[in-house]
Amino acid sequence: MKQTENGNKTLCCGLLGEKLGHSYSPGIHRLLADYEYRLYERTSEELDSFLLKGKWDGLNVTIPYKKRVVPYCAELSEAAARVGSVNTLVKDPSENIFGDNTDVYGFSCLLKRLGVDPAGKKALILGNGGASVSVRYVLENAGTETVVISRSGENNYTNLDRHKDAALLVNTTPVGMYPENGKQAVSLACFPALEGVLDIIYNPFRTALLLQAEEAGIPFASGLYMLTAQAVKSSRLFLHGKDCQDCDEKDMAQQIDAITQILAHSMQNLILVGMPGCGKSSVSKVLAKKTGRELLELDQMFETIHGISPAQCILQEGEAVFREKETQVIREAGKLSGMILSTGGGCVTIPENYPLLHQNGVIVWLEREIGELEQKGRPLSERESLAAMYERRRPCYERFADLRVVNDGSLDEVAGKILSLYEKRRFLG
Repeated sequence: MKQTENGNKTLCCGLLGEKLGHSYSPGIHRLLADYEYRLYERTSEELDSFLLKGKWDGLNVTIPYKKRVVPYCAELSEAAARVGSVNTLVKDPSENIFGDNTDVYGFSCLLKRLGVDPAGKKALILGNGGASVSVRYVLENAGTETVVISRSGENNYTNLDRHKDAALLVNTTPVGMYPENGKQAVSLACFPALEGVLDIIYNPFRTALLLQAEEAGIPFASGLYMLTAQAVKSSRLFLHGKDCQDCDEKDMAQQIDAITQILAHSMQNLILVGMPGCGKSSVSKVLAKKTGRELLELDQMFETIHGISPAQCILQEGEAVFREKETQVIREAGKLSGMILSTGGGCVTIPENYPLLHQNGVIVWLEREIGELEQKGRPLSERESLAAMYERRRPCYERFADLRVVNDGSLDEVAGKILSLYEKRRFLG
């Protein structure tokens, strides 16, 4: 996966921005090459000194400096010059700075991944920020009629009905991005002719917009693939300078796909659902140990948030109140990434819980013989026969489950089966 350093010199690269917080970029670039990759938080006043005197060889640039860095470039790529925005900088041996816009490359890869030919069709672009400009550039070069939807422009969220014929929709706004999961700027029901939906957000993995597309059977793709693609292109620029324009596209595509799969597997929650007493808690502990992931028992989280155990809540306040409170817990847990989540046995009976878990997770239905299920201390299990409960809930488990594993061996064996299936899973959305 890794490439060699540039000659004998260890390159110093990184991400430049004003406020960076958590970024996936260092992790991605560690998979790409052996150069150093840091996060450079710099104020507006520090920008000039850093760009001109700082010890760096290649930079990715993010908000709010994508336009500010343009005057520092001795040369721009065609894409960067056309969109007036730069998100990748590299120095040549003479310290001259070359600027490129790898978001253009990243979005072109995402569009190709969607598999919908945009030529001659109308595309709605939500948002008019920097990313919107890059998206528009790619689509128009592909022969697409583009319409930018903004809050106050000629085409805005109050007159969407004039664009019912749109075939593509691209979200470039932060609406629905973590931690504001569940929000979406528009409803896809407004656009009956849609053939594809793209969202450049990558956390959560499936935004509310993409979940609606999935439910409607509309092809969709998330921003994680775009994030990886622009990083791969940036890495080639860091290693080879502007000559990387001639890099092998097939090789780059394979690298993008491989790293996207690695990232998706690491970011997705592994979520266990199943009948009460099926072994979710025990198996999840082994999964956490095997993977090094943090384990979150949603019943324990329930008690921490609400100050009462699930069993006590059911007995004192009734199942309906318990389910409402359980959904509040799932709403918060579902926003997390890279966790092992062990759920309550009946969470699948509430349809609202599915998108909350599915947005960032792979859901595993852990099955077990009815006669082996534990009942003691479980109010709902003690009220009716387990066989009747299973028949009532079985369609719900089938609806939620991405994977099905039977708990019929040792804990280590069952956890191993889950991980084997998970590692083979490909993330296409």
